[in-house]
Amino acid sequence: MELPVAAHVPHLGQVVPSVLSALGAEEFANSLSLAEASSACVLLIDGLGWELLAEHAADAPVLTQLAKSPLRVGFPATTAAGLGAIGTGLASGEHGLVGYSFEVPGTGVLNALRWSSHVDGGDLRGALPPREVQPLPTTFERAAAAGITTSVVSSAKFADTALTRATQSGARYVGVHALGDLAACVLHCLEARPAFCWGYHSELDMMGHIYGPGSAPWRMQLRQVDRLVESLVDGLPPGALLAVVADHGMVTVEGALDIDETPALLGGVRAIGGEVRARHVYSEAGAEADVLAAWREVIGDRAWILPRDEAVEAGWFGPVSDRVRPRIGDVVAAAKGRFGLVRELAEAVESSLVGQHGSLTPAEQLVPLVLARG
Repeated sequence: MELPVAAHVPHLGQVVPSVLSALGAEEFANSLSLAEASSACVLLIDGLGWELLAEHAADAPVLTQLAKSPLRVGFPATTAAGLGAIGTGLASGEHGLVGYSFEVPGTGVLNALRWSSHVDGGDLRGALPPREVQPLPTTFERAAAAGITTSVVSSAKFADTALTRATQSGARYVGVHALGDLAACVLHCLEARPAFCWGYHSELDMMGHIYGPGSAPWRMQLRQVDRLVESLVDGLPPGALLAVVADHGMVTVEGALDIDETPALLGGVRAIGGEVRARHVYSEAGAEADVLAAWREVIGDRAWILPRDEAVEAGWFGPVSDRVRPRIGDVVAAAKGRFGLVRELAEAVESSLVGQHGSLTPAEQLVPLVLARG
């Protein structure tokens, strides 16, 4: 199948290598043709979709007026995969964080945000060390080796999580508590030359999940994000670069099917991963064809549904390594329109959320690359 977002649109994974190249690190490719900089920050606003920013431009005048172009985030359009792209410069098929939850052979389905069993919530940090699940050198480690001072400025509560270790190893972690110290600490990090800083803000995504993207609380949060960007732009040191990106967009789900209440979707299935808009379906041995047929029959044209090999061949996950391939479902489903595949008992909190993301639609795939210079 042809992907809804054209492959020629630059990928989120190209941003950090291009920024590091602009800082003088010759081993990185500057595929985005960024101009030379003395220090740089990539600020990721979780959940800020390209289409959402355009629809609510009046709430974000600074972001709207700055130079910007679209990026695609790849499949699945979710935070774990996006942080993997920032942390390695690669798509999910190579870094291996192929979903909000996915099966790691021999262990079970891993919830990548909590680093716990998706079945019973048990801690998997011992059974699945983060740097074994994601063993590739991080962009931060490579930047530090090239002589660039590297920092992560993000919530203090994420400082020592397994996902942080998997994707941000090699950087000095600066834990912050609010927008004020996020802005102040980013600007402080940019005073070093050369310096690379990655900043992260999660609350816009939270507002979208709880109230829906475009809701009044979401718009109010977008206004605060715009003030954050304005503060950073006003304080950029001479020669510094600010690149604002996101890990996914978001849609409001208006029609959902409960997988666990639909027996036809469970025959031959041994495990289910992913999230409401992007599902990994792991089948019993020999049942792959039957599971594929059943999911296609029940769901119809409400989702793109492919067997693993076809999803890989279609480029959903980018290049896929042999290490990562078994983590992808035997059947992969990507929701269309406003459709969702919920599990109200097994995933009560996730299923209750108004806003969702993960799929291949432009609303979820396209995010902005916003640039400003000091």
